Amino acid sequence: MFPGVHAAANPDRPAIIMAGSGQVTTYGELEDRSAALAGALHDRGLRKGDVIAVLSDNSAEVLEIYWAAIRSGLYITAVNWRLQPAEVAYIVADSDAKVLFASAKLADLAGEVAAELADSAPAYVAFGGAVDGYGSYDELLSATTRLDDKPRGSDMLYSSGTTGRPKGIKPALLPIQVDQPGDPITGLIQHVFKAGESDVYLSPAPMYHAAPLKWSGAIHALGGTVVVMEKFDAEELLVAVEKYKVTIAQFVPTMFVRLLQLPEEVRARYDVSSLRLAVHAAAPCPPDVKQAMIDWLGPILFEYYSATEQHGITIISTPEWLGKRGSVGKSVLGPVHICDDEGTVLPVGEVGQVFFERDKRIFSYHKDPDKTKAAEHPDHENWTTVGDLGYVDEDGYVFLTDRKAFMIISGGVNIYPQEVENALTLHPKIYDVAVIGVPDPEYGQQVKAVVQLRDGHEPSESLAEEIIDYVRSKIAHFKAPRSVDFVDELPRSATGKLVKREIEKKYLAAAN
Repeated sequence: MFPGVHAAANPDRPAIIMAGSGQVTTYGELEDRSAALAGALHDRGLRKGDVIAVLSDNSAEVLEIYWAAIRSGLYITAVNWRLQPAEVAYIVADSDAKVLFASAKLADLAGEVAAELADSAPAYVAFGGAVDGYGSYDELLSATTRLDDKPRGSDMLYSSGTTGRPKGIKPALLPIQVDQPGDPITGLIQHVFKAGESDVYLSPAPMYHAAPLKWSGAIHALGGTVVVMEKFDAEELLVAVEKYKVTIAQFVPTMFVRLLQLPEEVRARYDVSSLRLAVHAAAPCPPDVKQAMIDWLGPILFEYYSATEQHGITIISTPEWLGKRGSVGKSVLGPVHICDDEGTVLPVGEVGQVFFERDKRIFSYHKDPDKTKAAEHPDHENWTTVGDLGYVDEDGYVFLTDRKAFMIISGGVNIYPQEVENALTLHPKIYDVAVIGVPDPEYGQQVKAVVQLRDGHEPSESLAEEIIDYVRSKIAHFKAPRSVDFVDELPRSATGKLVKREIEKKYLAAAN
């Protein structure tokens, strides 16, 4: 299904609510706007398989543009507006976007991007106000062309690029019309999470990321209401849950941490009893953090593990997790294989790269056959990995340890930073923490904790020793940091992911 089906039956039902402003877009409006926009793009010569890009803060227009693409066989590339102009321009050019939509709230950035793209300029369209050099979104919405053929399009999002420049993840277009079943994410959310038209889904993360965009689209396909936070704030999230009677909310683990750092009297101030599902993904969740959220909200947490590549998915409910603490669940999309660096399948309990097996390879990296090949198993092109490490237990539950790129090898022993970070996340004096490997003349690498303290606490040697001893009380001594550095702030993406490469670069530069 798609918004047009629900618009025909319930045109006044809210499709999108902006949490802060209260701005409402009904299903009737979403259908009319996305249909007009799809027709206007067709009039401009765009056809199935072409790409459009969008550069925007969280706004209702992002989802209008998304549905215009999905209902007309186009790819949509949502671009991180926190990137530098040259980085944005690279993605727009690399994606071969024929139109760049930009929010007027990002007018300065949009103008700089257009200047960068001078030699490979797409058409420019601005919404929410005027931007120099950009055409009018409202004029496109006045188009009268309506398309009878509605081949289903797709997103083509870009990887975060832990090494080198990001690459577009290009799935094959489904051979279906937009109102036909077949989209795996919509099917998953409908059948596993039991979402439907009575649900109110809260999306607190930036819309340029995969989960917010795909989940919002799936909720629209099922007829529910999407409440979009303009930006994440822990207390404002609780306000939105109470105000809009949210039934499903999606989080990343850092959001859990920020919620738990609110004073108890603040958390108790809001009625969150409407929540039936608190879904989380995107990064490993420290077990102590997850347990604290279960203690607060009850057994409504549901975790899934996947990637923008959508090469596989695991899922675990609260009752399962309580029996398999730390697991990300069993696969619901492709068998899991744990393999060593040579591709040999490892036995139960041994750590290796996590591969998902599919009937065929379902994605490629745009313009990068070498990276596409590197994601494949050496003997099976339909087994793919994104570089995560983990193991499977005797019951088929997957446990992640870390990204291969971040593993620390000290004296020949593998140490996974995530395990150390998990031990420190809820330390009462720590606001944020990153664990990295730094050069060591004797052991090759040693473990270092980089810590941002909570307000009211000052760095000191004694506090560093306290932090090291705290880790030793929770996990093996050899995994504990050998040193602790204190910083004012740690780099995180807007979704809360630690930008660990930036931290590592600083220490590697200092060592050279």
